[in-house]
Amino acid sequence: MAMQAVGLRTYIWNNNLRSAFLLAGFPVLLLGIVFALTMGLIWSGIAPSAGTAGGDIAEALGLMAVSAPAAIAVSLIWFAIAYFFNQSIIDMATGARKVEPSEEPEFYKLLENLAISRGMRTPTPRVIETDGMNAFASGVHEGRFSVTVTRGLLQNLDRDELEAVLAHEMTHVINRDVRTMVIASIFAGIITLLCQIIYRTVFWTGRGRGRSFWVFWVVAIVAAAIGSLLAVVIRMAISRNREYVADAGSVELTKNPDAMISALQKVSGHTHLDAPQSMRAMFLEEDDDGVFGLFATHPPVEKRIAALQRYAGGRIVDHPNPAVVLDPPATIVGPGKGPWGPEESRPLPVPAPARPGPWG
Repeated sequence: MAMQAVGLRTYIWNNNLRSAFLLAGFPVLLLGIVFALTMGLIWSGIAPSAGTAGGDIAEALGLMAVSAPAAIAVSLIWFAIAYFFNQSIIDMATGARKVEPSEEPEFYKLLENLAISRGMRTPTPRVIETDGMNAFASGVHEGRFSVTVTRGLLQNLDRDELEAVLAHEMTHVINRDVRTMVIASIFAGIITLLCQIIYRTVFWTGRGRGRSFWVFWVVAIVAAAIGSLLAVVIRMAISRNREYVADAGSVELTKNPDAMISALQKVSGHTHLDAPQSMRAMFLEEDDDGVFGLFATHPPVEKRIAALQRYAGGRIVDHPNPAVVLDPPATIVGPGKGPWGPEESRPLPVPAPARPGPWG
């Protein structure tokens, strides 16, 4: 148990460090864009040149230093907006709405029981009216957390499966994953928007200009491309391992690995949700693997199910039309270590009892 506590504290500390890194990196990225655009203006002849490469770089660095207070101020203002209005931004982007306990009593009761079991305030329940089956947690501090599920998830998952998914999302809250995911999603979104503005502005103002302007155009487009790539890197800064840890947390809270496996089988391939790319790292599951899976925000469902089988004693549930077909027992290629620790030190599998709730 001591090792578990140390591991969890280290994991939370790492998440807080990632959040601090993202906050510090945002003004640095803005200054980098200013530097690149300044160099583009000088090289294209639009801005005066110092006559030497070193002088031009010094001029651009000087302008970047002068711009530093403005970049920091913009970052602080945007962080304040994100801090106080992050849920409103997410709701507008995803179509989520707050629901009262009387509207979705089972959803609320399951969420409340899970929160009570950890001595936490119950997150605000939210629902997205879509057939896709997905869920995510959001919020940056105690009292402002929310757990959002889709209508498709509520309609297609049974009680135990829904509880397992909610426990997965609650684990993101407990482990402070949710803070990092919200900050990364919002900052990645504003970086993408800024790069789009640069691209469109340069494209339309460059039409009909002379050859010198196209030098600036190329530099600006390269800067926008690098910014877009950094937005992807920011999303990937949230380790995919968080999903394995959240699956483990779901089992710890519910003592029912079979339900988590069954939920993953049902949602896989049916998780589409209209939302900005920058926010999809927050979801329970994301079907888009990117280019050859290099930019995937989630590990494959098959590997998550295999981990639940191997390290939690979960069993494959037979579904009439499963999206993920696995022949038990599934295996993980590699040494006897996984996202939940060495195989030889894991506890014995806990059978999935039929019980009324998380207290049973």
